[in-house]
Amino acid sequence: MATAPRIPKGTRDFGPLQAARRTYIFDTIRSVFQQYGFLPIETPAMETLDTLLGKYGEEGDRLIFKVLNSGNYFDKIPEDQIRGDNFAGLAGKISDKALRYDLTVPFARFVVKHQGELAFPFKRYQIQPVWRADRPQKGRYREFYQCDVDMIGSNSLRNEIELVEIIDQVFSNLGLEGTRIQINNRKILAGLAEALDAKDQFSNLTVAIDKLDKVGPDGVLKELEARGLGQKVLHFFSERLNSEEGMSLDALETLFNTAETASEIGQKGVEELRFIFNRIAPEDLKTSRLDFNFTLARGLNYYTGAIFEVIHPDFKGSICGGGRYDDLTGIFGLPNTSGVGVSFGADRIYDLLGDKNLFPETIGSPTQLLFINFGEAEADYCSRELKKVRAAGIAAELFPDSGKMKKQMNYANNKNIAYVALVGSNEMESGKVSLKNMQTGEQQSLSTDEMINLLKNN
Repeated sequence: MATAPRIPKGTRDFGPLQAARRTYIFDTIRSVFQQYGFLPIETPAMETLDTLLGKYGEEGDRLIFKVLNSGNYFDKIPEDQIRGDNFAGLAGKISDKALRYDLTVPFARFVVKHQGELAFPFKRYQIQPVWRADRPQKGRYREFYQCDVDMIGSNSLRNEIELVEIIDQVFSNLGLEGTRIQINNRKILAGLAEALDAKDQFSNLTVAIDKLDKVGPDGVLKELEARGLGQKVLHFFSERLNSEEGMSLDALETLFNTAETASEIGQKGVEELRFIFNRIAPEDLKTSRLDFNFTLARGLNYYTGAIFEVIHPDFKGSICGGGRYDDLTGIFGLPNTSGVGVSFGADRIYDLLGDKNLFPETIGSPTQLLFINFGEAEADYCSRELKKVRAAGIAAELFPDSGKMKKQMNYANNKNIAYVALVGSNEMESGKVSLKNMQTGEQQSLSTDEMINLLKNN
C-alpha cells in the first residue's frame, strides 16, 4: 500500500478558498503601501549564510534554515571533524547558503548592492515568504509570508508617524477593530541598562524581557537571573512587571534625569517617543490605539530606535512588528543610512480574520456566470456568447461536459457562482439567454447585452 504523501511540519497547502483569502489580505495590504508611495521589490529565497548570520541575535541565528552545499560536501573535511561534536563549525563548512529568515536583512543587502540605482529616501514594500526552524503551533509556522514596508535613507521621525498611520489603515481596511499598536524605543532600553548598571548586559536584558508574552513576569525574572543580570535589575523589573501601571514616559524621564541613574541615551529615547505621541492624537486613528509599553524589546539585534508591535485581544501573539535600524546597511558597506519599517504577518492575520469571520462572503470564486452545457450545438452557441461576456470584463465559464443538470448546478453552488445561463433550442432561436440568480432562484430572459449590463451592475 502506497504511503500517503506528506509535507514538512510547519508548512501548509492552501486550497482555492484559502488562497483567495490570502490574496485578499495581500491585495488589501499592497493597496495601502502603494497609497503611501512605496515601490515593490523582490529578493531571492536564499541568501548567503554570511548575509544572515549575526543579524538576529543568538536565538534568531539558531532558527535559520541552512541549505547544504551541492556535491560531496564532506569530501574536503577531515574525518575527525566529521565525528566530533563541533556542529556549528561543521555547519559552516557544509553550507554557505540559507533560506531567508526575514525580509529586512535581505532588503539592507539589496540597498547596498543597488545603491547607485535608487533614489533616497527609498520607500519599498515586499510581500514574500520567509522560513524559520521554529517549533510549529497555531500562529507560528516554519514557512510564512511577511508583508514589509520600509523607508531607508532618512532619520526623520515623521517616518515612524507614517508607519503608525499605515498600520491603522491596513487593519481598518480589513475590518479588524481593537488593534493595539504598542511602541517603545531601544534607546530607552539601553538607558535602563545603563541606569541599572547593566550596560554590558544590554543584549541579555532585551532577550529576556522580549519573552514576557511567552513566559510571563516570573519567567522573565528567572531568565534575567539565569543570564547573570544583577540584583538591581531583578528588583527593578520585579516591581514593575507585576504592576498594571508598568512604567510611564514621565517616570522614565525622571529616572534618566536623576543623578544616580542618569542616561543621555535614555533621555533621547523618551524625547523621540514624545515627538511621535505629540503628533498622533487618538482621534486620528480609525480602529487602532497607540500605547507605550516599556517592556517591548523586539529581540532582533539590529533595532536602534522606535520599535513597534501590534496585538489584538482575540489573538495570542503579535500580528505586525518592526522598528528603526540605524546600522544595518553599514554591515554591508553603506554606513550612515538609517531605515525604519514594519512587517505584517499575513498568516497570523489570516488566522485572526478567520476566527472572527471577517472575510468577505464573495471571496472564493472569481466566476460570476456559468453557462450550462446542454450538448454540442448549445455549447458552440454558448462559446460565442461567452467571448462577449469575457470581453466585457466579466469572469465566466462554460461547463465543459454535457450531462445532468444537477451535476452542473452543484458545480455552480460549490464554486459560489452567482448566476447560471441556460441556453437551449428556444433561446438560440430567440437570441435570448435564461439567466438564473443562484441565490434568489429568480430567472429572466435577456439578450446577451442585457445580461452583461445586469452582471456589471451587480
